[in-house]
Amino acid sequence: MDYKTIKFEIRENGVAILTLNRPEKLNAISFQMEEELHQVLDNLMVNLECRVLILRGEGRAFSAGTDLQEGLVLNSKKNPEGYDKFYFLDVPEPLKKSYYHQNYITKLIMKMRKIPQPIIAVLHGAVAGGGLGFVLASDIRIASEDVSFINASINIGLTGADMGSSYFLPRLINLSRAAEIIYSGRVVSGQEAEKIGFILKVVKKENLIEEAFKLTEELLSKSPLGLRMTKEVLNLSLDSPSLNNILQFENSSIVISFFSKDLKEASSAFFEKRTPKYPLK
Repeated sequence: MDYKTIKFEIRENGVAILTLNRPEKLNAISFQMEEELHQVLDNLMVNLECRVLILRGEGRAFSAGTDLQEGLVLNSKKNPEGYDKFYFLDVPEPLKKSYYHQNYITKLIMKMRKIPQPIIAVLHGAVAGGGLGFVLASDIRIASEDVSFINASINIGLTGADMGSSYFLPRLINLSRAAEIIYSGRVVSGQEAEKIGFILKVVKKENLIEEAFKLTEELLSKSPLGLRMTKEVLNLSLDSPSLNNILQFENSSIVISFFSKDLKEASSAFFEKRTPKYPLK
């Protein structure tokens, strides 16, 4: 499928690369980009040929956040030419437009967590607003030395709780640090983000994609079913009210994976001292 604002490919080894592709706008998130991201994530939800997803941005930045110029359309009574195709604009009241649009863009965050593929975010330059939301919803984050994270909505007259920031940040670091970052809207450098445990590591910009591929090689060496079920358990653990609930689900995932042929291959590879050769599915 041809896309206007993103690039997407799935390689033969099961690694997919999703690239935000509006470099002239610092990959600001447009209505069209939202639509195309929904299409990709809907496909990945049921795509067993894809094992791991790498998320990156084209050009000088990962993403400067929501396209503020397009945001003005939400406050206008008449849609500009070419915008009638977006369902959330097909209402007369600006409040309703904003509400329906906000629901639409944040559903991307839910889908990023629901797809069975672990997401590795590869980051450089500005990571702000909605772009930060995409990064928060990813599983693993690697960044270059020039990266800067900004929880930007608090700086433009909105609340600091946007695109899952108030949910993910306290869980990824801790409540005190998260509150300070969310309230202040200040820039967080890559070095600080690594120190507080928000990102896995900082590497040279030219080594970013290479580091991501190293990680994918490690993940691809695991059971396809086991990897997918692990992400599901991690998701449940974020919201579980008790240890008992998680133990019960972990027990179920272990028993189910025990009867998969992946286990037989893993056992054979272990005793033969070789790397397992799992199928994609």
